Amino acid sequence: MILLVEDDPDHEALAIRALRKANVANEITVARDGAEAIAYMQEIISGTRHPPQLVLLDLKLPKVDGLEVLRNIRSSDKTALLPVVVLTSSDEERDIVSSYRLGVNSYIRKPVNFTDFAEATRQLGMYWLLLNQCPPAI
Repeated sequence: MILLVEDDPDHEALAIRALRKANVANEITVARDGAEAIAYMQEIISGTRHPPQLVLLDLKLPKVDGLEVLRNIRSSDKTALLPVVVLTSSDEERDIVSSYRLGVNSYIRKPVNFTDFAEATRQLGMYWLLLNQCPPAI
């Protein structure tokens, strides 16, 4: 399962379409703001929800920003090892540095054009879900 944390419906639809086109058949759950993503993590911590294999996290989110979501993910033993890829429009150095300091596994700037965005998402799915070995669930 993939948790896609994305508030832009166009980017959400494009990411899902690109993953499906790359034959990534995993269930995709969408959290549309940071508060929803943190609530999702709390369900994992409480044992009422299974952890995703991958979190695709936008940084510029309503309610709670992506860096706070990342901080929340890394603060619990039950979610600390989840693979998290920041997929954002920000190329600000402070966002990149902060993301890595908080333990992000990869930082990818969303390409501006449709074809490049679809290709980046396809490659993300292929690498993180098919090639990467995830840590065991805790």
